[in-house]
Amino acid sequence: MINKISKKIGFTETEIKVILFLAFGFLVGFGIKIYKDSALPEYKTYDYSEQDSLFNHYKSEAEKNLKSETVNNENGTVDSKQEVLDFNSQNFNETETVPLPAENSININTADLETLIQLPGIGEKTAQKIIELRIERGSFKVLDELLDVKGIGEAKFNKIKKFLYIEPSF
Repeated sequence: MINKISKKIGFTETEIKVILFLAFGFLVGFGIKIYKDSALPEYKTYDYSEQDSLFNHYKSEAEKNLKSETVNNENGTVDSKQEVLDFNSQNFNETETVPLPAENSININTADLETLIQLPGIGEKTAQKIIELRIERGSFKVLDELLDVKGIGEAKFNKIKKFLYIEPSF
């Protein structure tokens, strides 16, 4: 029978078997889906009133605590935000800021490591790489050669170029 069908349709016998297998699998799956959908699911009801009341209780207490921004103690009132900052040992009012060098004040071909570190965004490693490239090339001819240093991109170069100059060699 499969031979007659395959000759009429133009498929091989194996192709007909695969098609019949897929059709059978589809019908079985469809039948299982219809059977499961016909059985009504059993819905369970849960009572969350106890959890809701606990949530609302703690929420209202937290709101009360947020409204009082000061804490009473024997010395008077203390700002709670200041108390949080008191845990930090760093004094933010006395932070050290490194002064920037004057414009066109650093000769890139003679600057040492400490001088290069004064440039904004240049750390010890990048300054060392600048010196290594300068030694490798003999000296810089134009400031744009700093873009060849790993760690100096276009943005960083634009920040530091106003502090640098190249002394013309005669």
